[in-house]
Amino acid sequence: MKKTKITAAGLTFAAALAGGSAVFAADTVNAAFFLEWATPNQIAKVDKAYDKAMGVDVNWVDFSTGVAMTEAMLSGDIDISYSQGLAPFVTAIQQGAPIKMVGIAVVYEANNCFVRNGLGITSSNATELEGKTVAVPLNTMADFAFKSYMNHLNVDMAKMTIVDQAPADGAKSLADGAVDMACIFGGASAKAAGEVGTPIMTKAEKVAAGIGSFDVISVTEKFATENPDLLRTFMEVTEESNRAWTGSDAQVTKVAADAGMDFETTKAQMADFIFPTAAEQIATFFNKNGIAAQAAASLGLLYSNDSDGAMIAKTLDGSYLK
Repeated sequence: MKKTKITAAGLTFAAALAGGSAVFAADTVNAAFFLEWATPNQIAKVDKAYDKAMGVDVNWVDFSTGVAMTEAMLSGDIDISYSQGLAPFVTAIQQGAPIKMVGIAVVYEANNCFVRNGLGITSSNATELEGKTVAVPLNTMADFAFKSYMNHLNVDMAKMTIVDQAPADGAKSLADGAVDMACIFGGASAKAAGEVGTPIMTKAEKVAAGIGSFDVISVTEKFATENPDLLRTFMEVTEESNRAWTGSDAQVTKVAADAGMDFETTKAQMADFIFPTAAEQIATFFNKNGIAAQAAASLGLLYSNDSDGAMIAKTLDGSYLK
């Protein structure tokens, strides 16, 4: 893998004739991430490896949903979103947002939708969810999982009351009895929901149905255009973090502290995560008709009757992985 060392004094810049002014490379990079979502690169985040390699201050801001990440990118407050769900990314693209996918952060089992214990509703009689109230963080990967499950189980979502709630709120509503099912992402929130509910589909059932998920690394087109070297170095540090991950107790402890979870919850969550290498991403996700394009196009159909696969494909750029 090509190594790029960038110092504050030696930052490259792109000159652009915009009102006669040159556009210089950023001196601060704002990156979005999730709490309760453990990834190896959090070690580099804590150790300031990104800042050192990029030669700039990297300011990390935590968000509760990928939709909020998109809004922050559109407002100019965030340059890079780490592990944004594919669902909010695709939704933003379909609405014309000037962002692009430049990497795959993590591949994982689809988020769970927990049915409140005592209702007696499982995958075998899931149609009994019709008429019930469900908490779902809309336009997220948990929402994607929810729609996938309901379609697979032939449940009419039009006959359900769907409440838009962030995972932590959904878990609380499930515990309080305010909702009958809550679709959740995040280790601590999922753990809380699991104490009062049971997943509507088991892991084996999800695998058999072909229902899975992956999160992306997204960036504003403006940042990618003006700061290609910074973005490429960000991706290189991420790659090095993934390659250095062994799952040791020391590593899990450091990630857990940054993710806001305890050791056991973090270890259990990461055991089900796959962190594809740059080479794997280029070969299987960003190649022609690759997984990224196919998944984005099919997911778009889940949220709209018209999913422009060609338009979505134009927003996928694996060149920063090379």
